[in-house]
Amino acid sequence: MSDVAPHIPVLMGEVIDALEPAPGKLIIDGTFGAGGYSRALLAAGADVIALDRDPTAAKFAEPLKATGHFTLLETRFSLMAQALTGQGHTHCDGVALDIGVSSMQIDEPERGFSFMRDGPLDMRMGAHGRTAADIVNDTEPSDLSRMFWVYGEERAARRIAAFLVRRRAETPFTSTLDLAQTVERAVGGRKGAPIHPATRVFQALRIVVNEELAELEAGLEAAEQVLIEGGRLAVVTFHSLEDRIVKSFFTERAGRLPSGSRHAPPVQRAAAPTFDLIFNGARGPSDAELAANPRARSAKLRAGVRTAAPAWRVTA
Repeated sequence: MSDVAPHIPVLMGEVIDALEPAPGKLIIDGTFGAGGYSRALLAAGADVIALDRDPTAAKFAEPLKATGHFTLLETRFSLMAQALTGQGHTHCDGVALDIGVSSMQIDEPERGFSFMRDGPLDMRMGAHGRTAADIVNDTEPSDLSRMFWVYGEERAARRIAAFLVRRRAETPFTSTLDLAQTVERAVGGRKGAPIHPATRVFQALRIVVNEELAELEAGLEAAEQVLIEGGRLAVVTFHSLEDRIVKSFFTERAGRLPSGSRHAPPVQRAAAPTFDLIFNGARGPSDAELAANPRARSAKLRAGVRTAAPAWRVTA
């Protein structure tokens, strides 16, 4: 496998503009991947602590270590506070998060993320935990249906789950193409659909295997804890479930909660705002970026600047 970085960083210019890296600043690249954001941050003079739970990301870090301003740690970004402490720091000036699966993971059949080429039904970003095959073959039918509905926003969730359960009773699922083709049969073929019928099922499985939404929520709260006053958080998402969490986080933490109406009392604000928004709403890719990288089409960037207010107390 080549060590040349195959992943095209999405919204690169917008992320770097939002973070404002400079000499003397310490920035966490919470989703190192192939190192695209880290290289840009280092080029601007910042020190970078990069995190990635995927052990295969390490091969892209070697050229960056020579700068003397870069460290890669194999860990989840929700554990960024512990990562900082382990490197002799308590706070940082910026956090970048690029949520979801990377192009290099999708393009490696042996990782099991894609239904375009056959591979083991794995989907783990790290080296531990249940695989997608474990979940498809062992989950109760009602839970499987709910998983496809909630995490994949799949309208045919019940039908697909029932079809998979009948099939797995004969032969367990072990490969990506087998699962994709079975889902396609369950919904009656493609019939001119703009996306493959298995797309949402694969999304749901990947999210569950890697606990992605819980990790995102914990990562946002961790960033709030470690950023100094004036520190910047930039988050890129790729589908509505992720973006909803990030939008809600920034809306709450910026104090932009609904004011109520004649028929309902104002929403009680929990604490002083911990972020000021860098721009309203979300920013997407330019036409030029879309032409160069069609996978960027669903990307959204949201960003904020840390205020002096204490981090909100998070209840379990």
